[in-house]
Amino acid sequence: MPRNSPYVFHSAVFTHYYLLRNSSMIRIEKISKKYADQQVLSHVTYHFPEKERIALIGANGQGKTTLLNILTALDEADEGQVITPKNFRLTFLPQSYNEHPKSTLLEECLSGHKDLYAYREKMEECLTEMGAHYSEETFDAYEKTLALYEVNGGYQIEGRAEKILIGLGFKEGGFKQNPQELSGGWRMRLELAKILISDPDLIILDEPTNHLDLPSIEWLENYLMSFKGTLLFVSHDRVFLNSLSTITVHLHKGKLREYKGNFDSFLKQRELLKAGQESSIKKLETQKQHMQKFVDRFRAKSSKAAQAQSRIKMIQRIDASLETISVEEEARSFHLPKLAYPKGGKEILKMEGVTIGYTQPLLSNVFLHLMRGQKIGLIGANGIGKSTLLKTISGMIPALKGQVTLGTEVKIEFYTQEAAEQIKSQETVLATLRAENPALTEQELRALLGAFLFKGNDLSKKTKVLSGGERARLVFACIFGRLPNFILMDEPTNHLDMLSKDVLAEMLRQYSGTVLFVSHDRDFVEHVADDVLEIEDGRLRRPV
Repeated sequence: MPRNSPYVFHSAVFTHYYLLRNSSMIRIEKISKKYADQQVLSHVTYHFPEKERIALIGANGQGKTTLLNILTALDEADEGQVITPKNFRLTFLPQSYNEHPKSTLLEECLSGHKDLYAYREKMEECLTEMGAHYSEETFDAYEKTLALYEVNGGYQIEGRAEKILIGLGFKEGGFKQNPQELSGGWRMRLELAKILISDPDLIILDEPTNHLDLPSIEWLENYLMSFKGTLLFVSHDRVFLNSLSTITVHLHKGKLREYKGNFDSFLKQRELLKAGQESSIKKLETQKQHMQKFVDRFRAKSSKAAQAQSRIKMIQRIDASLETISVEEEARSFHLPKLAYPKGGKEILKMEGVTIGYTQPLLSNVFLHLMRGQKIGLIGANGIGKSTLLKTISGMIPALKGQVTLGTEVKIEFYTQEAAEQIKSQETVLATLRAENPALTEQELRALLGAFLFKGNDLSKKTKVLSGGERARLVFACIFGRLPNFILMDEPTNHLDMLSKDVLAEMLRQYSGTVLFVSHDRDFVEHVADDVLEIEDGRLRRPV
């Protein structure tokens, strides 16, 4: 096994610790990690159970990626240890694709199974050597390697690789294509294929659905359901979480708590826990008030001094107990500020017999009428024209055939997939919004930022230090502030945590204008869209 592999780790590579012989799963003991003044992880201990599908959840900035990086040896804890069993195999999805892939898609996918690929390379090396200078020693090495290849399923691996590639959306006729000809999104899919074929004890996936369309997400769900090892994954796709997770672990304020069941089960259990915590706090505070009254009344009396001192110590113990009980803040309701969005005409968009594409048609004979206030979700596989349709409607590219007509006084805004990455300036959050929306009052600017979760010191943050999700929320605020009555959005939920997605969905529901959006997030589509359109086989239609 190559020691420099970025995907598969043995215990020797981790430089961590072995478990006791009778334990076969990884665990963490009292892990702590701090960045500047922020305590991200605080004495976290967890024994990962075998053959479970574990969802790691928490808001942006709570330390989920930090914990995964420590588990995969990409980062080190300030305190504590990761304990791994001997010969333990862990694979994880890297944050970037392999810059130097094999010559074909299929070969690069097969290279994900390090052992079998190494056996195959060794056999080819032996055959080449025997062709030039035959020796019994080389023949014996070939026979031993072949036996290992056979017993570990080497003759089935190519068929498995092809099924995985097809499931993730690759075309069967393209297996010999050079990976370097693919876009970044498709190359990340290829990295995922390499993970799935590697047969590890533990798979770690951080937002695996980000580069996938709906058919591929559904295929991945089914594939991971049949995975015989342990899965640890981070996702903000509510449907994906509910379909897949058997255990949910919640990371909040540096602490990790386990809940049995999927995400919906976690929400119910957390409400019960919260109710119990609030009840405990109320009882303790009532006891404290009674004792404080006794102390205030009798502290000066010598005959009661001992009793008063005893109650003071009890109050101190109650205070210590109250500090250990952490109740999460209530999620507040969100409202889109009342801004002067233009009403426009009743018909917002008319497309008659339109063909779209660049040099070759992607979508033909499109007939589409959108009316004021409609919220339309657009779904379908990647690469079939969803983004191209939005770009054509926005005027970024011309239609190949037919007429695209906007209605009377339509003011259009377009959130592209690259929009969040383009907002890295030296300005603050508030200054950026002000520059983008000079017609808004200071009160309206601050109300708009508050609606998209920016508050207090967030307004003075430099945009260059914002996370991907924060940049996306700032772009949303800029778009709404420009007072459009027709918004196009291409995968707006990428980079967003669940709270941010819920906020965006609520803002779009409250928005009086028309929205046409592309999304692979099923929960988001369900909560925002009045109607859904699907692109399939070069046609725009309602899904069957």
